[in-house]
Amino acid sequence: MKVALIGSPNVGKSLIFYHLTGKYATVSNYPGTSVDVTRGKIKGLEATLIDTPGMYSFITITEEEKVAKKILFDEQPDVVVHVMDAKNIERKLPLTLQLIDSCFNTVLVLNAMDEAKRLGMQIDVDLLRERLGIPVVETIATQKKGIRQLKEIIESFRGNEKAELIYFNEGIQNLIKDITSMIESSYPVRKQFLAQLLLMGDADAVEMIRKEKKFEEIIEYVKKASLRYPHSLSYEMALQIEKSSSKILSGIVSYVLPEKGSLVEKLGELTIHPVFAIPMAIAAILALYFFAGVIGAQILVDFLETFFEDNINIPLNSALEVYVPNYWLRELIGGEFGIITLGLRYAFAIILPIVTIFFFIFSIIEDSGYLPRLAILMDRLFKVVGLSGKAVIPLVLGLGCGTMATIVTKVLETRKEKIIATVMLAVGIPCSAQLGVIFSIAPDITSMIIWVSIITVVLLIAGYLASKMIKEPEPVFLIEIPTLRVPELGNVVTKTITRLEWYFKEVIPVFVVASLFIWVGRITGVFDMLVSLLTIPAGVIGLPEEAAIVFLFGFFRRDYGAAGLFDLADKGLLSVSQIIVAMVTLTLFVPCVAQFLVMVKERGMKVAILIFVTSVIIAFGVGYLTSIGLVFTNLV
Repeated sequence: MKVALIGSPNVGKSLIFYHLTGKYATVSNYPGTSVDVTRGKIKGLEATLIDTPGMYSFITITEEEKVAKKILFDEQPDVVVHVMDAKNIERKLPLTLQLIDSCFNTVLVLNAMDEAKRLGMQIDVDLLRERLGIPVVETIATQKKGIRQLKEIIESFRGNEKAELIYFNEGIQNLIKDITSMIESSYPVRKQFLAQLLLMGDADAVEMIRKEKKFEEIIEYVKKASLRYPHSLSYEMALQIEKSSSKILSGIVSYVLPEKGSLVEKLGELTIHPVFAIPMAIAAILALYFFAGVIGAQILVDFLETFFEDNINIPLNSALEVYVPNYWLRELIGGEFGIITLGLRYAFAIILPIVTIFFFIFSIIEDSGYLPRLAILMDRLFKVVGLSGKAVIPLVLGLGCGTMATIVTKVLETRKEKIIATVMLAVGIPCSAQLGVIFSIAPDITSMIIWVSIITVVLLIAGYLASKMIKEPEPVFLIEIPTLRVPELGNVVTKTITRLEWYFKEVIPVFVVASLFIWVGRITGVFDMLVSLLTIPAGVIGLPEEAAIVFLFGFFRRDYGAAGLFDLADKGLLSVSQIIVAMVTLTLFVPCVAQFLVMVKERGMKVAILIFVTSVIIAFGVGYLTSIGLVFTNLV
């Protein structure tokens, strides 16, 4: 059996998925897209559960909606579970009617029933079940209530009692009949429903019937039909679908005096208040950075790196010296860049603590319902560089760890947004290792202001140009504001563990590959050749030859590069202006090898190499302009 969870974002689908499947799930890109789809086995059933991306209607707008519809059409699940927030039943029921009308075996889940009751809503579930002719389950996913009943219904469900619940006026009904009569082939949905989608201008439906003998005739008929209405036929049909929904809900939903708002609900109102929302957003971002960027990327990383060095690297290297006579074999395993001493140390002692804390804090923010509020506040600002407000999460995380932040670009909805955010992370956002060293070597406050100003300008220009060069539609920012709630610790822990399992399976091999890459470079002499090549641009921007090693090490490990810059400054080999030029160039220089490999994995080799080359050009180009500017302005 194949079961699909359908519903708009922030209705509790993922939480219901975790309750039904446990922690055993796989996350992967849906073929041909950049959208993640989660699959798992329902505990105790021979059934695969698919947690589809957010979907509001069959007339899709975002890439996530298109993928959700494609899953329905291509995979034809045996049962479709439509999860909706009970508080928004009036707005969400039209999708339920479309699912039933298309002939999918549909189960309706009214989630967050406790919140609906607190608002004074009373829903006659028995009457709703009777009118729809499908199972209707009340759940409170945060408390695991109703999950057992839902599982039992999925196991025993055999089909809908009713097929047509959407009533169109006579004119539209005749249009649907005419188009249905012209469709000859069989499809995953009823021909009548496919005719509805065609009349509503759905591009996916048009593509689906392209092989029909009467394809041109159907398309011409739809065009002529649209001309009969003073406004959009799609709009007219949507109104009639909503009217059908309202008729079904008549006498089912009623309201009483709501309960007194809790402290959390009052706090939720403040998060969208025009005065208090912004300082609260700043506090939330700083808290996220503090936990992931300071506690994770600095305190825990320092502790674990020291532990790893003292208890693994040093004893291992000593053992290799005694038992492995071949130098290059020793360097493959240990040494400075070995699979264990660099690859696994990077994976377990550097990235893992940041990942763990971030996943935990992010799950809290996600389950609390605050993430959509934060995204809305940031949306207008981020639109300048072609991003939606959701991009605030990976970009802020980049100040802790660029590799982790590149992975987290998964939260963005479109391929265009993911590429723009990846470009900005690679080009101009320094990780905590770089920040710490830059703060320590900056000669004075003027130097810091110059550095911050240049990096900010370059970052904005890079994002803006990337948004214009990527010829894809601008991101459509559709988001609902869920109720602010106190997250359940068990749910947060389950999500964190599931995401960490993904990290161990998908990301750790990247660091092993990085170590092998470095080993091959050293054994073939490519490493030394690259140092020689980098002395040329380093000299052009006015830096000593030793700076070439700083840049190359910055690719293998950003903190290595930053540490090398610290050594040069500490030895007095750099003047004040040279330090500023080096700070700017190293910050803009290519991301570390781990981040690059994650870019390859997430964005593809072609995009990763393009970003890599672009960042090299930008780094030395801006470094050169900075050196000239400092000479002419005499700022330092």
